[in-house]
Amino acid sequence: MDLHVVGLRYRNDSRAPAAATGIVDAGIAACQMAVGGGVVTVQEPDLPEASRTDDIITNLGRLGGAIADAVAEGARADKRVVIVGGNCTALPGVLGGLQDVYGPAARVGLVWFDAHGDCNTPRTTPSGMLGGMPVAVSAGFCYAPWRVGAHLTAPIPTDRIVMVDVRNLDLEEAALVRATDITIARVAPGFAGEQPIEQAVAALADRCDAIYLHIDSDVLDASLTPNHGTKEPNGPGVAETAAAIAAVMATGKVVAFGLLSVNSAGAGGDVSVHAAMDLLNAGLAGW
Repeated sequence: MDLHVVGLRYRNDSRAPAAATGIVDAGIAACQMAVGGGVVTVQEPDLPEASRTDDIITNLGRLGGAIADAVAEGARADKRVVIVGGNCTALPGVLGGLQDVYGPAARVGLVWFDAHGDCNTPRTTPSGMLGGMPVAVSAGFCYAPWRVGAHLTAPIPTDRIVMVDVRNLDLEEAALVRATDITIARVAPGFAGEQPIEQAVAALADRCDAIYLHIDSDVLDASLTPNHGTKEPNGPGVAETAAAIAAVMATGKVVAFGLLSVNSAGAGGDVSVHAAMDLLNAGLAGW
């Protein structure tokens, strides 16, 4: 198979320190090993200083547009697209790139592995953290300039979103999520109202033509992501999460696979990168 790697060395709209972006280089190397006789192309989106404004929402839209261009280049060439690095604010750009190729009417679905819903809006957020909003932006709930700048012309309908192992929703965010058609699933048997991952992704695949599989490394238990800024306890281990990733890949609908929010810097960085690479390799093997 041929892979197209989109390496993200940004956090929100700012360049991340080089020490924190080792996952990009590790991810590129893993993809090169995985393809056998295939081809790996690499593109790293950039937000030039000349394009930067004083408004972070505008900047996120412009960087999202660059991400969309990079994703579209791979998808248009019929390559499987891997996104590594960055953080969850890249989501509108990834989905926008798929819309650039398949059209705004295409039934693109999202499988969201994350300890958080990232479905806050400016009205629901207790912190104002923009990294907690990209699902809401992609669904059309807020910040249209960010979404449109990222080429996501048509918001993603909520019945095409499956959240996996979300276990820390803010109070008003939880009410918003549960008022939509978002499906909440669990790697392991969950609580009332939460579906097993296999059931949830099978139903999603029936509703979609293509799927973006997004992994925030904080979906794992906090012990496996010790230097993550939003780590959460009571999460799944690597083996369980890898099996769930394989179940998504088995649908045959995944056209883009992202591994984001992996910090290689500081104490515990080696643990975080090792666990994250196990998830990346599981996805590549499932493809």
